[in-house]
Amino acid sequence: QVQLVESGGGLVQAGGSLRLSCAASGSISSIRAMGWYRQAPGKPRELVATITNGGITNYADSVKGRFTISRDNAKNTVYLQMNSLKPEDTAVYYCNAPKWGFGSYWGQGTQVSVSS
Repeated sequence: QVQLVESGGGLVQAGGSLRLSCAASGSISSIRAMGWYRQAPGKPRELVATITNGGITNYADSVKGRFTISRDNAKNTVYLQMNSLKPEDTAVYYCNAPKWGFGSYWGQGTQVSVSS
């Protein structure tokens, strides 16, 4: 089992920045990547960014150039630096860690709210 604990959400004005953190603990060797998803009210959960164990990153088109995902392997922690935030970035952000096999682990979510 892997436990994911997110932190860093909050309320920010448009154009501002936030950094989310997700600390993983447990059977770390069972996961092959980490990433962030988000879900706005009334909308499906969507991928934001991922980073593999080898450091390969992938971003949703809507956040490219504004968000940066990174990881500290020594701390088993992944970060999401969010700059130039927009009201449409408002959502609950979830940390995700896909397994080498089927399925993935999820964090409890952290709220990000961007005011106009």
